[in-house]
Amino acid sequence: VYFYFFSFLAAEHPYSHLIDTLKDGQIKFFNPYKLNDPRYDKLPLSIRVLLEAAIRNCDGFYTKQEDVQNILHWQQEQNKAEVPFSPARVLLQDFTGIPAMVDLAAMRDAVAKHGVDPSLVNPKCPTDLIVDHSLQIDYIETALRNQEMELIRNKERLQFFKWCSKAFKNVNVVPPDVGAVHQLNLEYLSRVVQVSDGFIYPDSVVGTDSHTTMINGLGILGWGVGGIESEAIMLGQPISLTLPQVVGCKLVGSINPLTTSIDIVLGITKHLRQAGIAGKFVEFFGPGVSQLSVPDRTTIANMCPEYNATVSFFPVDQVTLKHFKKTNFTPEKLELLESYMKAVKLFRSYEDPSEDPQYSEFNLSSMVPYVSGPKRPQDRVAVSSMKEDFQSCLDEKVGFKGFHIAKEKQEIRVPFLHGGQEYQLSHGSVVIAAVISCTNNCNPSVMLTAGLLARKAVEAGLLVKPYIRTSLAPGSGMVTHYLNASGVLPYFNKLGFEVIGYGCATCVGNTAPLPEAVVDAIKQGDLVACGVLSGNRHFEGRLCDCVRANYLASPPLVVAYAIAGTVGVDFEKEPLGLTSDGKEVYLRDIWPSREEVQQIEEDTVFSSIFKDLRGRMEKGNTFWNNVECSDSLLFPWDQKSTYIRSPSFFSKLSKEVPPPQSIENAHALLFLGDKVTTDHISPAGSIARVSAAAKYLMSKRLTPREFNSYGARRGNDAVMTRGTFASIKLQNRFIGKPGPKTLHIPSGQTLDVFEAADRYQRDGIPLIILAGKDYGSGNSRDWVAKGPYLLGVRAVIAESFEKLHRNQLVGMGIMPLQFLSGQNADSLELSGKERFSITLPESLSPGQELTIKTSQGKSFSVTALFDTDTDVILFQHGGLLRYVARTLL
Repeated sequence: VYFYFFSFLAAEHPYSHLIDTLKDGQIKFFNPYKLNDPRYDKLPLSIRVLLEAAIRNCDGFYTKQEDVQNILHWQQEQNKAEVPFSPARVLLQDFTGIPAMVDLAAMRDAVAKHGVDPSLVNPKCPTDLIVDHSLQIDYIETALRNQEMELIRNKERLQFFKWCSKAFKNVNVVPPDVGAVHQLNLEYLSRVVQVSDGFIYPDSVVGTDSHTTMINGLGILGWGVGGIESEAIMLGQPISLTLPQVVGCKLVGSINPLTTSIDIVLGITKHLRQAGIAGKFVEFFGPGVSQLSVPDRTTIANMCPEYNATVSFFPVDQVTLKHFKKTNFTPEKLELLESYMKAVKLFRSYEDPSEDPQYSEFNLSSMVPYVSGPKRPQDRVAVSSMKEDFQSCLDEKVGFKGFHIAKEKQEIRVPFLHGGQEYQLSHGSVVIAAVISCTNNCNPSVMLTAGLLARKAVEAGLLVKPYIRTSLAPGSGMVTHYLNASGVLPYFNKLGFEVIGYGCATCVGNTAPLPEAVVDAIKQGDLVACGVLSGNRHFEGRLCDCVRANYLASPPLVVAYAIAGTVGVDFEKEPLGLTSDGKEVYLRDIWPSREEVQQIEEDTVFSSIFKDLRGRMEKGNTFWNNVECSDSLLFPWDQKSTYIRSPSFFSKLSKEVPPPQSIENAHALLFLGDKVTTDHISPAGSIARVSAAAKYLMSKRLTPREFNSYGARRGNDAVMTRGTFASIKLQNRFIGKPGPKTLHIPSGQTLDVFEAADRYQRDGIPLIILAGKDYGSGNSRDWVAKGPYLLGVRAVIAESFEKLHRNQLVGMGIMPLQFLSGQNADSLELSGKERFSITLPESLSPGQELTIKTSQGKSFSVTALFDTDTDVILFQHGGLLRYVARTLL
């Protein structure tokens, strides 16, 4: 049922001699270890995943034997050779999933018109589409009788997704209200190994969610891509990447008992940021890795954007297997997973130094707990130095840290009454303590540590003074769920940390007023009172205007400082408090061990979460189950829809491959400068009321309130084409000021970019774009090449391109042409108002120089930026979509 792709089950596979078996021959796999090449043992494990994929997918077209050899010779070819990678699956969220699936639906229409069975059109690469976080709710009508919800804006898109779930093979649609895409990827979709048609191979994934890199914490290679790249992979085209350098990060030493997972993550992040590893793979090894739980690893892997790595990879080990025992993995599947990973040497024993590459080292013993403050999040203070640091803040002049309190006033104590009992406040007294999990809820360990600390404190007879404004704001209902399941929530409550809700609270100043007596005491003594919270914002006066010092801390440290009642405490030397019989209790006496926390995570939290998740996945939700859709092979397009529309990518599709079409007498649609970003090319925000897209929507009788955003309307090519180059920050040299306008050269009129392009197309005039350096930089978006294609752009001539965008242009049949070194539009004295002709030879080749002639009699050379012969083939077919459709014909 797949398009035209080489089947690795075929006998003529060039690496069939590497096929091995498991389970008495029932399961086959390609075993790179059978190459008997000593270089395989020296490859980083992340590179071994790339090698296995290249061997398995070697078809002589997309992936060649030369690519396999380049990966095997990684030590010599890293940062040089371009290699393909075919991941095991694609992960889409709804924003990016809509245009991809709309294209496939339109392709079915196109091939059906030529008498081809439309059911042949399916993604080659298995695709998970999660309807999670991008659909907006304008109006909810709840019928109390049947609890049904009607989501007005979402109806068209949900019906389309429901149809996709029925119509396409290799597409798994996860309905709304199950979970966020990155969490589902970790908790439900991850497989570690894939089994298909009797073959087993490593799981790997590319996704359109920025948190896709979290999956590397499970030993699954994966990273984020844009919409066009994901669509290409769905259709069987591998990712092209420069064979990456791999930076090893060796973890050694023992973790300080008071150090939380967040301390470790931030410490490693800082270390890797300083190491300068942009664009590289990071792979962790060393005996310290075994001390990190799976949630610790996924949190570290999630921080890749912070230190600019492509992935942070944790190979599978015993800790990973132990984690999966608590999830949805059966014993049989775990046994198969372990057997396969060991057979192909993708399983690690971190305690065995003979398996270690020689890389950089990071000592976990160097990690100590920190807080940040008292005024800025970047001012970190080691907890062991907190007492002395706060004292220095009292002494220093008023500034980023100082409060300039006179020496004679630093020891002042102000008595006050609260609840009929007398208390005292002094400089450093804690009056706000907020446990907030919104920034920590992907890693339960810190919240559990805080809960266990609360339990042990209560059992020891310790309490929080009642005048301290305490609160507990979980980031989601799931946090409350696992705090309940582990039995620690009641102890939070006994210390005054009650659940207040799930929205932003203390961080943004939404703190309940302090008791009046507390406020009066602070003002009477001009005290530097303190707030301690585990959020991410704490500017001076933000929590409360009378609280001048505010510290960010991990959740368990928030509890500890609340019990102590002051930040002026040395936890090593001074007790937190006294028991009822006068015995001193130190923080070390009640701090839970990492082993204790991890055991509760594995035994209680994960099993509870996965049981709940399985139930939600099996049950779905009432609204999704009641969404009606057609059972037809072809999607029944609603001509009135302004969200879902059949695009015109397949117009005039024929079986024959057209010869290279030279460009004759083209006009420049735009004359752009340097650093034109994807935001300039295809904005993702709101639709301006005076834009071409707005005019279209108003013609459909929509009001501005109903416009929604460009992102929400990615399934409508009419909106997205009008939104191309609609950025108010676009700098077009034809116009001379920022805005989405251009010059229609034949008439001399200034028009919206879409209106000018539409007029050129109606007159049969081809278009090009002139640009400077770094054209197409920024985040990848699916419409940055689709939009220009539908505007009629045939080529972009620039000084340089962002590599990813250059590939996107080729994938849509647009030529990326680069000025020769030292040349640009200015040096060639181009005004942009000339007409341009580009003659294409019958046989194009990668990197070929082409000649451009202008109507002013000038001619100059450019380089056609095709990386491979495959790029040339895709361009000649008019892009990947038309290539796949034509192959079916």
